[in-house]
Amino acid sequence: MPTSSASTTDASAKTAASGGVQSLERAFDLLERMADAGGEVGLSELSAASGLPLPTIHRLMRTLVACGYVRQQTNRRYSLGPRLIRLGESASRLLGTWARPYLARLVEETGETANMALLDGDEIVYVAQVPSKHSMRMFTEVGRRVLPHSTGVGKALLAHTPAEEVRALLARTGMPAATEKTITTPEGFLEALEQVRKAGYAVDDNEQEIGVRCLAVSVPNSPTAAAISISGPAGRVTEAATETIVPILQGIAAELSVALSNQNPA
Repeated sequence: MPTSSASTTDASAKTAASGGVQSLERAFDLLERMADAGGEVGLSELSAASGLPLPTIHRLMRTLVACGYVRQQTNRRYSLGPRLIRLGESASRLLGTWARPYLARLVEETGETANMALLDGDEIVYVAQVPSKHSMRMFTEVGRRVLPHSTGVGKALLAHTPAEEVRALLARTGMPAATEKTITTPEGFLEALEQVRKAGYAVDDNEQEIGVRCLAVSVPNSPTAAAISISGPAGRVTEAATETIVPILQGIAAELSVALSNQNPA
């Protein structure tokens, strides 16, 4: 119970400091707690987690249900509602717009094409790209969807996902070979994810397209799982170049993380 009380106190202090509307802040806090719990919770769970009294939570949830942002299930539990999908899709598109200046810096500092990708369901979707200035460069269409097992961004995004969840995803998608270097077994992919965790970055070494190497890192604390990457000809993105490029990737990912968290120094 001390955790719940602290949670309520923190929320009240935040509201007072921001001059915001307490009921709105509480409603969004409940939505985020529902998402953290997997999208479906009971009122008692929300009360324990938030520290808010049940009557307050019931009133807020009734409003969210009426607006379509929450749905009440037949078992009397509550789940995230369908109206959130449209908001999420629009926000995902904007995420790419916000990331472009950071990708442009990545291109300037590495010379290679920079991408941003998200995990959407079982697939990777590219939401932003800034092309290299080289005449020979890689190009991935924004909106393109690929399977995670053959991409650097897929490895970066799944690196910290529990092994059983990764196996379930691979069972749903299959592991078709895009090239002869594509990883095509769950064991091989899980070993690759272990390497990502140890190294702090992911590599697609001719696995999606022969002649192309990609280096990727996840964006820490992103509001939705996101990764950024550079891709270029294998002759330019060499092992030696990797040592220079990876710290740049990691630094820009950290800066992008701060920007996406919408922190306001004031």
